[in-house]
Amino acid sequence: MKTWIDAHFEEHLKLLKTLAAIPAPSHQEDQRVAFIKDYLETAGASGVMVDEAKNVLLPLGCEGRDDITVYMAHTDVVFPDLTPLPVAEAEGKLYAPGVGDDTANVVAIMSIIRYVLEQSLVPREPVLFVLNSCEEGLGNLKGVRQLMKDYAGRIKEVISFDGTMAGGLVTRAVGSERWRVKVSTIGGHSYSAFGNPNAIHHLALLIERLYRQNLPDWADQKTTYNVGTISGGTTVNSIAQHAEMLYEYRSDDEKALAMMREQFQQILAEQAGADAQFETELIGQRPCGGAVNPEARQALWDRCGEALSATLGHPAPHRSSSTDANIPLSLGIPAVTFGLYNGDGEHTREEWLEINSLKPGLALGMGLVLGHFG
Repeated sequence: MKTWIDAHFEEHLKLLKTLAAIPAPSHQEDQRVAFIKDYLETAGASGVMVDEAKNVLLPLGCEGRDDITVYMAHTDVVFPDLTPLPVAEAEGKLYAPGVGDDTANVVAIMSIIRYVLEQSLVPREPVLFVLNSCEEGLGNLKGVRQLMKDYAGRIKEVISFDGTMAGGLVTRAVGSERWRVKVSTIGGHSYSAFGNPNAIHHLALLIERLYRQNLPDWADQKTTYNVGTISGGTTVNSIAQHAEMLYEYRSDDEKALAMMREQFQQILAEQAGADAQFETELIGQRPCGGAVNPEARQALWDRCGEALSATLGHPAPHRSSSTDANIPLSLGIPAVTFGLYNGDGEHTREEWLEINSLKPGLALGMGLVLGHFG
């Protein structure tokens, strides 16, 4: 395995640079989907499928089985660009928007598949490789939701490659609810209609009230909230008739998430009145974890944790996050998330990764996958 990785590393790096340049906003991953499908088929894969959610799937030994292990990484990035993304290499680092999150992990799976095909390996346990869509933001985990629907009752466990190796294991799901809030008022001319209600003012009052709300205070949970965008009005000399914002709250505790939902509805009711009308739309919802068999969960944690710890040279920490694993965990399926590279700047255009982290990352992922093959 190590000999193969060394011999093919320049090709692996070139593949990463190529894929990192291909734009892939959530819901618009088509260019990457086409590239990945063609790459796998050219490498000799048969049975590559693209489902209605734009997931690229390669099942190996899965027919008629209900004990499938899924290895997945998401193809979408947070950036809206539809033209090629800039990629640069300097001083041992590779720079590109989304180069790590999650392109490096997608490319790792592609290279692992190539190795399996070149070595003519036969699975003794069913494995399903998935390069999935819509993990980021308002993608709302569409890809993994489709996967869980199509393979209902057939998946034993899920390993999602996402983030960095140094970040450790994501073993607890952070749930969230995302809302669009619209405010409407009468508005008018800024001088002649001075005193009329202003939608921006009412939106500001709502935001100020939300930022004074109480957070859950019990132990072993973390809960947050955020107003991510605001917009509204027409000109500087117009009293705004309309304004809107995007608001979210997150928690790794279902009870805390329910508390935040109740407080949000209560604060909205307090702010509404004759001067302003509030309209809300739930635009994204991610569940926390569900009831997972503790023995199966621990077995997955141990297998992945030992492999990651050996690569890091120290025990891998466990943490909470919002990832594709949220959906299988909410359905009671053991799932864990970790990455196959090291770097920083996720969700910024200055994102980078350490090129010398790619070899141990690829070996980490490959070692886990090969455990299912004879």
